[in-house]
Amino acid sequence: MGRRGGDPASDRTEDATTTAHGTALRLTVVVGENDAWHHRPLFTEIVHRAHAAGLAGASVFRGVEGFGASSMIHTTRLLSLSEEPPVAIVIVDDEEPVRAFLPQLDALIDGGLVVLDEVEAIRTTSKQENHA
Repeated sequence: MGRRGGDPASDRTEDATTTAHGTALRLTVVVGENDAWHHRPLFTEIVHRAHAAGLAGASVFRGVEGFGASSMIHTTRLLSLSEEPPVAIVIVDDEEPVRAFLPQLDALIDGGLVVLDEVEAIRTTSKQENHA
């Protein structure tokens, strides 16, 4: 992060180099936080399978509030009728490995949402990585 009072963008350029990776495919899977696969959180199972499949990376983001096909609003607020907030699992990699991973999701997901978007991936590397 930038120093207080300084320009954060210029501070980052001192320590990092940005290189364009080109186009990639972003896979976003939205499920309920309490969804499970064989007594394990579904989002954990998806991340572990993505790792085992050799995908570039996966992250899980917890939603604060949302609704989907059921039209029921899910929230993390106390005293709500439904306390199962959405979680989004985001995976970004080249198109071929992401598409090859889709059949695994078919076996896991029943009622979630899967979204694919073409994105431009930009990778930031540290100076130490560049000189290694």
